Amino acid sequence: MSKVVDHAAARDDRSFFGQPRSLANILGVEMWERFSFYGMQGILLLYLYFSAADGGLGIPQTTAAGIVGACGGGVYLAAILTGLLQTKVGFHYGFGLAAVGRAIGLTQGSLGRKRLPDAARRVPDPLPRSRWSRYTVIAIVATIAYFVVILTNRPITTIERKRVYAFIPLFIASAAFWSRDQQQFTVVTIYSDERLDRALFGWEMPVSWVQSINPVLIIVLSGIFAALWTRLGTRQPSTPIKFAVGTAVMGGAFLLFLPFAGGAANSTPLLAMIGILLVFTIAELLLSPVGLSVATKLAPEVFKTQMVALFYLSVALGSAVAGVLATWYATAPGRVYFSVLGSIAIVLGLLLVLISRPVLRLMGGVR
Repeated sequence: MSKVVDHAAARDDRSFFGQPRSLANILGVEMWERFSFYGMQGILLLYLYFSAADGGLGIPQTTAAGIVGACGGGVYLAAILTGLLQTKVGFHYGFGLAAVGRAIGLTQGSLGRKRLPDAARRVPDPLPRSRWSRYTVIAIVATIAYFVVILTNRPITTIERKRVYAFIPLFIASAAFWSRDQQQFTVVTIYSDERLDRALFGWEMPVSWVQSINPVLIIVLSGIFAALWTRLGTRQPSTPIKFAVGTAVMGGAFLLFLPFAGGAANSTPLLAMIGILLVFTIAELLLSPVGLSVATKLAPEVFKTQMVALFYLSVALGSAVAGVLATWYATAPGRVYFSVLGSIAIVLGLLLVLISRPVLRLMGGVR
């Protein structure tokens, strides 16, 4: 009986900035996960294509960008596996699998790296151009199959099924958004290395530090956005509108590169890059936190974790596409690259605005 009382007290404890106290622990875990993943992601591309003299592997730039995209996509794709495992055996095993996998990878890498032959340091292209279309088709088919599995499940009610249909355009917008946002780790990194003026009072800022701009802006602006949505309450924009605006704003961020695209080395001012990444950040805060929230709210009762995994699948697809697009950046004129990708994102955002009311009706009371 005492345990029941303790659990009830824990649920009612709102001492952590008005939220349950246990949320502090979850936030701590998430913080260190983000620290490890994005810390690695921020320097991975540089490590891959920098020359051996500079401490890198000397892999061709386009190949390195493809590896980074595949890595980012694979990380989020793994969310599907843990989501499926939770359905079968419970949350603890789902979290345990993720922890064990990371521990095994670290241990194996540390113990085995010294015994690798020289050939292992010559990394081939993991996905030649001739195989891109094949794996793109596989990814699209897998996504459709995942939706079909959920939609054709008999225990799902009519309202739940409509909500899953409502999630489809949000899924597409999310994939398009992340295919741009994740280019912070591919195209933006390459651009910063080749064209950004990183000189500050006679000191040159390391190119890897550019990846710190977005996290700092996230920390500064996330509280502002949270306060704004809280203040607006029911008057705040609906989730489809937030997705639409986030996607369109990300397209606008790409168009901001146009005045500087094609310039020589050190031709882009650091302040301009900070401004562009500020727009990246605003777009991310409009879509990313809302995406996870709406995935759980629209999820059928029997597919809670799978819908969250499906949202991460959109991130995985976007991350993989970001790597593929980076190879096009290496050959296409800069102004063409940024204008095409920016314009497509803006058009997608406008289309979502146009269908936002029907989507909102399908959401069945979820905003």
